[in-house]
This record gives sequence, C-alpha cells and structure tokens, in this order.
Amino acid sequence: MESFTKLTGLVAPVDRVNVDTDAIIPKQFLKRIERTGFGQFLFFEWRFDEQGNNIPGFSLNQPRYQGASILISRANFGCGSSREHAPWAIMDYGFKCVIAPSFADIFYNNCFKNGILPIKLSEEQVEELFQRTAAHEGYQLNVDLENKTITDSEGLHIDFDLDEHRRQFLLQGLDDIGLTLQHEDKIAAYEQKHASHLSA
Repeated sequence: MESFTKLTGLVAPVDRVNVDTDAIIPKQFLKRIERTGFGQFLFFEWRFDEQGNNIPGFSLNQPRYQGASILISRANFGCGSSREHAPWAIMDYGFKCVIAPSFADIFYNNCFKNGILPIKLSEEQVEELFQRTAAHEGYQLNVDLENKTITDSEGLHIDFDLDEHRRQFLLQGLDDIGLTLQHEDKIAAYEQKHASHLSA
C-alpha cells in the first residue's frame, strides 16, 4: 500500500447525506475478485441512466471535476452494508481523500486499510468547502497528514483530528498484513521453535 503524507488535489462534491455503500458501488458489480476495476462503477446509478448515458446533472460527470482526488460529501457517508468494495471503488476512481462530517464506522475503518484518508470536519467546515468548490472552478485543497491540516490558495486553514495509530498506518503505507510483517522475525522464530517442538 502506498504511503499517504501530503496531497494537493482537485475537489469534487457529492452533495448528499447518508450516501450508502450500495450507491457507492451497486451490488451487481461485486462479482470481481480483484481490488481493481471498480472505479468505472463508482456511483453508477447516479452517473448513468438506464441506457448507459451520462446524467449531466451529477457532479462527477461534469468536466470541471474530472481528475479529482478529493471527495467532499455530507453526514453518514458510507452507511449501509459493510462491503469493502466501496473504498476499492473510490480509490480505483482516483480519490485518495474523503471529507465529510461523519462516516459509518465500518466504511471509515476500511478506508485506512485501503490507503484512503477519511477526514471528519464539522458541518460548518464542510459547508464552507462546498461553497468554495462551487465558487471556484478547479478548486484544490492541500491535505497534509503529517501536520493534520487542510489549506487552499485562498487563505483557508483547517486543523483536523485523527487517531495516531491510524495516522501512522497511512504515513507508513501499512495495512493489516503489512503491520503483521513488521514482526516477521518474531513470527519466523516462533514457527521454528514450534516446528522443532513437534518433531521432538
């Protein structure tokens, strides 16, 4: 997993509350066994009509938001079923950071396991980001995980909180397997001792 330290990226809005995982990646696309390839199906039923044509009113179909790497949304983002495919789709589409007032717990945890930084801000701070994004085409944010700050070129400065354990996960590019492999020497020593005990 790639480490996350600093990100400067275009911001795209999804101005809805209670965005659930079935909206993020609909159930009919969960047949793949790889972690890749899900980005094309992100928000599928909001992006495309029944004929497969783009729905112009949806933000991610608008040219000004193409190539965005920071997603902003409203409260309770990632609610619903606990499918890990949701952060896979978000990451595969190109988003590395999601900002919202609150997240569903399982989705929030899954983000860290997949290299995505979910940031919780107040309703007022998120509203300000929505307003700035709407007012400035090509609006970008600078997300600094090392210092836990969000800034822009217009004087915005927001400090955000994050559990230190999770912060280190992203800074070091570790998932659960990577964390376990940090103790590979102790695991090998245990296995060797256990094997010799069985053969005795």
